[in-house]
Amino acid sequence: MDLVIFFAVGLVVLLVAGLLVGLSMRGRPAPPAGGPTIRRGGLGARVRSLLGGAPGDPEWTALTEALVRADAGTAAAREIVSRVRRRWEPGADAEQLLVQEIVAMFAGDPGLELPPGLAVVMVVGVNGTGKTTTIGKLAKRLAGQGRSVAVAASDTFRAGATEQLGTWAERAGAHLVAQARGADPGAVAHDAVQAARARGHDALIVDTAGRIHTKQPLMEELRKVKRVLTKAAERDPDEVILVVDATTGQNGIAQARTFLEAVEVTGIALTKLDGAARGGVVLAIRKELGVPVKLVGTGETIEDLRPFEAEAFARSLMRD
Repeated sequence: MDLVIFFAVGLVVLLVAGLLVGLSMRGRPAPPAGGPTIRRGGLGARVRSLLGGAPGDPEWTALTEALVRADAGTAAAREIVSRVRRRWEPGADAEQLLVQEIVAMFAGDPGLELPPGLAVVMVVGVNGTGKTTTIGKLAKRLAGQGRSVAVAASDTFRAGATEQLGTWAERAGAHLVAQARGADPGAVAHDAVQAARARGHDALIVDTAGRIHTKQPLMEELRKVKRVLTKAAERDPDEVILVVDATTGQNGIAQARTFLEAVEVTGIALTKLDGAARGGVVLAIRKELGVPVKLVGTGETIEDLRPFEAEAFARSLMRD
């Protein structure tokens, strides 16, 4: 008798569960009957899926949407797809065409080229993008090119910023110029130029504060640091590098626009390009703001910083 009751209860539970599942599915939209289907996977898989046959308007629209989802931005995505569409013909390698058009967006962009004598590089970006790490890697790279490097700890606001920069400077064999926490960032920058000259350095990398980019006082502080550097060095900084996290997505455009307006950014250092993030946001930044990408961080070690290569970047976007 107990066994019969057990099976009866089990049957009731199954019936109730089935009823609940049916109710939860009611009202959900049915899958589309037609139109392009984008396979899961990287952008390369999507391109092959969409343009493997004879693409029409729906497929080209879906490709544009795929680029937007890769953080390329609407304007850049539309331009790239428009160019690919003009060149596409049956049997064409659509993925290769897409790579070529992405590369074309960066054609003629300058790399990081510092003049002889004391070259000054100002590095900006919000906290958490890998700014301090990038400074350490850049110091190591410049030292490897035979330059004598100094780094200035002008981020005097964030707790531990100077200590962190000091660790990277030591690894890179660079001289650290710093003052106590809370010191005036402009004063640190001024002293750093004077110290670099006195010690015979020919490269100075200046760290800056990176509080939330929408805070106006931070932008004013960065403008002041740049003015101080310009006066002390008797010319504008040779580079103003904005560090952008590859995982940031479209928020990276807002960051870039704000810093560009404040301190006239001359180039982008794209960090954390070592995981799932492909860094498509730099397409949007390049298209909408015209700022070239100059450096790419691909890992955690001090050696993991290299010049930006457009074709390698484009192929990484295609990675499945």
